[in-house]
Amino acid sequence: MNTAIVHIDCATDSIPEVAEALAALPGVSEVYSVAGNVDLIAIVRVKNFEDIADVIAGRISKTPGVVNTESHIAFRAYSRHDLEDAFAIGLPGAD
Repeated sequence: MNTAIVHIDCATDSIPEVAEALAALPGVSEVYSVAGNVDLIAIVRVKNFEDIADVIAGRISKTPGVVNTESHIAFRAYSRHDLEDAFAIGLPGAD
């Protein structure tokens, strides 16, 4: 799975509508409304690396209300939650 984190600036009066539209796009797994320098952060997860461009440039950037995007491609994932789940498989009493 290939992952990209996309910072999104929106038209101020349409943040909830833009978030809902983005969340419905194929390839977008999550959209977060955030505090800080951007309005939304979208997580893009696709099977093929080439599909990242289709999702970001072809869908996210063309969504009405999206003013600007900044994309970050993930190289490797580190997650305490994932590691705990992996090591807890089949162990009695593991939570």
